[in-house]
Amino acid sequence: MQERENKSTGSDSHHSHDHFHKGHSHSHAHKGHHHAPKVDQTNLRRVGFAALLTGLFMIAEIIGGYISGSLALLADAGHMFTDFAALTLAWAAFLIGRRPASDAYSFGLGRFSILVAFINGLSLFLVAALIVKEAFERFSEPQAILAGPMLYVALGGLGVNILVFGILRGADQHNLNIRGAVLHVMGDLLGSVAAILAALTILVTGWTPIDPVLSVFVAVIILKSAAHLVKESAHILLEGSPRNINLQNVSRDLVENVAGVIEIDTIRSWSITPEQPYMTLRAIIENRADYGMIQHGLKYRLEKKFHIHHTNIEIVQRDTQ
Repeated sequence: MQERENKSTGSDSHHSHDHFHKGHSHSHAHKGHHHAPKVDQTNLRRVGFAALLTGLFMIAEIIGGYISGSLALLADAGHMFTDFAALTLAWAAFLIGRRPASDAYSFGLGRFSILVAFINGLSLFLVAALIVKEAFERFSEPQAILAGPMLYVALGGLGVNILVFGILRGADQHNLNIRGAVLHVMGDLLGSVAAILAALTILVTGWTPIDPVLSVFVAVIILKSAAHLVKESAHILLEGSPRNINLQNVSRDLVENVAGVIEIDTIRSWSITPEQPYMTLRAIIENRADYGMIQHGLKYRLEKKFHIHHTNIEIVQRDTQ
C-alpha cells in the first residue's frame, strides 16, 4: 500500500483559506489579502457609552460609600471599577483588532481582546480578596453607617446597571469581552440589590453587620465571574480547540459525507477569537479521486456544518493496487 502526497491545498505559511459555495471557490492568501475581524460601529459605540456610564457612576459610588461608611457600596464600586476597566479595554481591543494582518502578526491583532479578558479576569480575584478582607475587619470593628445616603446611591447604581446591561445586550454576544462585560454587569446588578437590601435592613432594624455580610456575597459573585472569564480566555490563549467543535465528530462527519475521503488522519483546531475558529487537517482519499472536488467538498462541509471558514487542507492519495 502506497501513499502519494498532493501539494497542500489552500495553504501557505499563514494558513490561507478557500471558500467553497455550491460548486465554486474563492481562494484568498493572507499575503496581500487579510481578514481582520469586522467590528460593527454600533457595537463599538455601545461599548464606549457603557464604559462612560459605568465610570461616572463608579466615582459617585466611591464618594457615596465613603460618606455613608457602607462597605457594600464600596464593594459594588470596586466591581464597577473592573467593569469600567473591562469595557474600556474591550473598546480599545476592538480598535486594535481592526488592524490588518502583517508579516509580524500574520493573524492580525484580534487576540489582543482575549489577552485583555484574561488580565481583567485575574484582576477580579484581587478585588474580591480585598472586599473579603475588609468585610472581616468590619465584623471585628463595626462602623456606623448612614443608611439613607447609602440607599439613594444604591438605587442609582441599580438604575445605571440596568441601563448598561440593556446597552450591552444589544452588542455582539459572541465576543468574549462583551460576554465578560455582561457577566460583570449582572454581578453589579446583584451587588446593587445587595446594597439596597443592606440599607433597608439598617434603616428598619439598625443591624449594621448586614453590610459586610452582603459585601461578601458580592465578592462571591465577582469570583464566579472571574473564574469563568479566566477559564475561557486561557483556553483560547493556550490554543485549545473551540468548545463547540469535537474533532472526532468532525473527522467522522467528513468521511461519511464527502465522497472519496477514506480517512482524516490528522486534524487540529484552534481560535484567534471565539468568532474566528481555524482548522488544519490531512485527508486520505481514494485512488484516482478528484483532488479539486474533494478539497471543495471538505471546505464546503466544514463551512456548512461546522461554521469553520478558515481551513488548511492537505490531501494524500492512497493507492489500492
